Amino acid sequence: MKLLFGILLCSGSLLTYAQKKNSQYELHIRKTTEPVVIDGIMNDVGWQEAETAGSFFMVLPMDTSHANVKTEVKMTYDKENLYIIAICYLPKEKTPYMVESLRRDFVFGKNDNFIFFLDPFNDLTNGFTFGANAAGAQWDGTLYDGGKADLNWDNKWVSVVKNYDDKWIFEAAIPFKTIRYKKGITQWGVNFSRLDITAAEKSSWTPIPRQFPTASLAYTGQLVWDQPLHDPGLNLSLIPYALTGVSKDYNLDTKASFRNEVGIDAKIALTSSLNLDLTVNPDYSQVEVDKQVTNLDRFELFFPEKRQFFLENNDLFGNFGFTNIRPFFSRRIGLGVPISFGARLSGNIDKNWRIGAMDMQTKKQTETGLPAQNFAVLAVQRKVFARSNIRMIFINKQSLNYEPGKDSTKPQYSLYNRNIVAEYNLAFSKNVWTAKQRV
Repeated sequence: MKLLFGILLCSGSLLTYAQKKNSQYELHIRKTTEPVVIDGIMNDVGWQEAETAGSFFMVLPMDTSHANVKTEVKMTYDKENLYIIAICYLPKEKTPYMVESLRRDFVFGKNDNFIFFLDPFNDLTNGFTFGANAAGAQWDGTLYDGGKADLNWDNKWVSVVKNYDDKWIFEAAIPFKTIRYKKGITQWGVNFSRLDITAAEKSSWTPIPRQFPTASLAYTGQLVWDQPLHDPGLNLSLIPYALTGVSKDYNLDTKASFRNEVGIDAKIALTSSLNLDLTVNPDYSQVEVDKQVTNLDRFELFFPEKRQFFLENNDLFGNFGFTNIRPFFSRRIGLGVPISFGARLSGNIDKNWRIGAMDMQTKKQTETGLPAQNFAVLAVQRKVFARSNIRMIFINKQSLNYEPGKDSTKPQYSLYNRNIVAEYNLAFSKNVWTAKQRV
């Protein structure tokens, strides 16, 4: 194990200061002083003055030439929003676009779409993705592990798609409060992706080998700001709820049973890159139901986390281990048990350090004898070399005010469960090789 770790570490040292693959592709973004109206019409002053990203490269079916279908992209910004407009020309005039669904976070390969990827820390590992299909259905999510997308993350932004005979135009405004970035940075990673099913072509602004997804942050270009970005200011969201109900069994003529619950969720941006989530007596009844899956092997299923409280920077906590072996899985918290309260701190300290800390407490269940439990998790990640990282996680699950064996008529539960895990994740700067070593 030590030998393998040493080999990976030494091989990674060859990439210590490797240059970004597509750093020569730059899109300069300038601040606009005129309002931008999100209507799918490119007649605002800001668009006339903005630089254009064009000459897309084909990714599929071949990656050896420029794209046959033309796409042009412009970006600008003001104090509150980042704006983008994409002109997606059709292969032939009046060619119908192909759209399978108007559902948010549609299936990528079954819809004509335009999607773009942001890497605010330029670390080639984590970022955000936004876009839409040709009918206007939105797509958004977080990026982790260099290009994997978690589409369960949904946030507030505005977009419009307008269709013409020879093209369709995607225009969007993304509030700076929606994304996380470090103030003062003047360069972000960025790339644009276009899929046209009629032309059977996938393309991107920068050249990407066809074996890699267009979401691969290792192949992003540079978004060069005309001035350092400032802190977006106070970013606070409060989501209170109240729930009341009454039930009565008329067959048995029982008395009416009343239910009254209140709770609140809060999201506080401590900095432009560090976020604090708080919750008291949360209610997750609005969370989308899981898809039905038939399990034919001996391992348990890991359904994706969809509760908003747990989603931001979820890879910091949930990506340790391997696909079927995870030391921490957030869906186990509150599984059939009400949550009393919780706090969660996560984000980037700087371009090299990420931190995640979480503490959740569940309620006691008298019927089953399950005691109140506390879940404490601390994760730290340090970037090394071009795209690799070393990270550690400590997990403590503790039963509160509980004595095992005291009540033999109820199921018995463990008093505590503790784990500490360290990982080295190797990722070459050009995304050719990846490896993981865990202890």
